Amino acid sequence: MKQVSLQPTERIDDLLTYDLKIIQSDEVFSFSMDAVLLGRFSSVPPKGRIVDLCTGNGVVPLLLSTRTRAEIWGVEIQERLADMAVRNAEINDLSERLHMVQGDLKTIHKTLGHGQFDAVTVNPPYLPVPNGEQNSNAHFAAARHEIHCTLEDVIAASAKLVKAGGKVAMVHRATRLVDIIYLMRQYRIEPKRIRYVHSRAGEEAMMVLIEGMKDGKPEIRTLPPLIVYTEKEEYCQELKDIYYGGRSSLEFS
Repeated sequence: MKQVSLQPTERIDDLLTYDLKIIQSDEVFSFSMDAVLLGRFSSVPPKGRIVDLCTGNGVVPLLLSTRTRAEIWGVEIQERLADMAVRNAEINDLSERLHMVQGDLKTIHKTLGHGQFDAVTVNPPYLPVPNGEQNSNAHFAAARHEIHCTLEDVIAASAKLVKAGGKVAMVHRATRLVDIIYLMRQYRIEPKRIRYVHSRAGEEAMMVLIEGMKDGKPEIRTLPPLIVYTEKEEYCQELKDIYYGGRSSLEFS
């Protein structure tokens, strides 16, 4: 592991899979299961170019690097998080393949180019900006609420970056599914695969994983649901396999 400088509140955590390490801090929003699931669900080319929007501290590019030899860009608007993403690539000796960029996804196509990517991944903010009080921590507020970008901004940016026939994969709240499909089709991204994530059997879906193809033909596959917890309140075997780098139906569906 390469040595990098840490800010006073930062620590290095074990990402569990493939001996990867990740810099995190309680002052900013840490990665969650959503990002891990996206990193395994998304279709990735064996080589080529991938871009991860709303990359945060770069966790999804780190995970994708274990599945492909493609070059991967991460785009993050917040300076603090973008800097952490750069150093996370460094400590894992991945700086030659992982390119972390601070920028606004709404205009990043001007820098990275139109239609230059084989795949786009994104774990965007889930909630509209509230009318009342927001979280006093700007990093937490931006991670949860559509302060810097709306769902439409995210899908429009993805459509500009991905090439025809390329894939766009997203994790979001299941309650936003209709909006996601509507906007994907509006921007010529045809939904092709969908998978619901449930906390427990018998409960409604909390998250949805969805992937579309730029200029694809209409047809969608609904994959078996992922039930996170067993009756014993333990992670299901599939989740254990995902976290520890095992073969998963998320990846090979």
